Amino acid sequence: MLQRITLYLSMVKFSHSVFALPFALTSAQLAAGGIPTLKQTLLIVIAMVSARSGAMGLNRIIDKEIDAQNPRTANRELPKGLIKTTEAVVFVIISFSILVISAYLLNDLCFKLSPVAIAFLILYSYTKRFTWLCHIVLGICISAAPLGAWIAIRGTFDMVIVPMALAVVFWLAGFDVLYALQDIEFDRRVGLKSIPARFGIKRSIMLSRLMHTTTFGLLVTNGILFNLSLAYWIGMVVVGLLLIYEHSLVKADDLSKLDFAFFNMNGYISLVVFVATSMALLL
Repeated sequence: MLQRITLYLSMVKFSHSVFALPFALTSAQLAAGGIPTLKQTLLIVIAMVSARSGAMGLNRIIDKEIDAQNPRTANRELPKGLIKTTEAVVFVIISFSILVISAYLLNDLCFKLSPVAIAFLILYSYTKRFTWLCHIVLGICISAAPLGAWIAIRGTFDMVIVPMALAVVFWLAGFDVLYALQDIEFDRRVGLKSIPARFGIKRSIMLSRLMHTTTFGLLVTNGILFNLSLAYWIGMVVVGLLLIYEHSLVKADDLSKLDFAFFNMNGYISLVVFVATSMALLL
């Protein structure tokens, strides 16, 4: 049983939940003006993790044949047959069902919007087949974390949370572009769309930097809109330095540190935003 659980967690890259979950909790705190109730927090975490798990499972199912052809992904659980496709389908159905139930328990608007969130998650898995803007679509999907958390607490959609959601869009898209650099030759060979496949390595790195500069500007805007205190701005200095360091690790002629830049730096960035916002609100 433990082996099976480990396989499923590996299939959906459960550890990568650290990317978006802190932004969801950050938004929840902003909506509550402090610490949300324990019930709200637990339901937001469950909804967030189940949505992401379902989306990743679905992506693995849809991309099974493509993953089998790519040397980087050929050892994933579905191409290797460690998890059967029917088992993965059941996993996805259960994950999305948990999302819908969690949304229902939060409030009526969350419940009504849950099919929209699922529709975007399904759409993303196909975008790389017809548009190099797939990175932006993925960013929009992940921006459901702060948007959904805000709605979970307030029960309404309010424009004040939009800069935070857009920050997540460009932050996610920016590092997804970097991540896609390692598949540039494979994508071109099999006809998949991506910014690296379309524009090449140097221009892709420049576009990623532009996206992350936009992210930083939107996070600054978020601090102004919510009139956050000094702790938030100290956090923003740290975020800015982490973004600069992340991009210093990725060079057009040296992608050896791509994994470190992808996972470690972006995990730190989301956690710093969360901690800085928490301190600003609590102090």
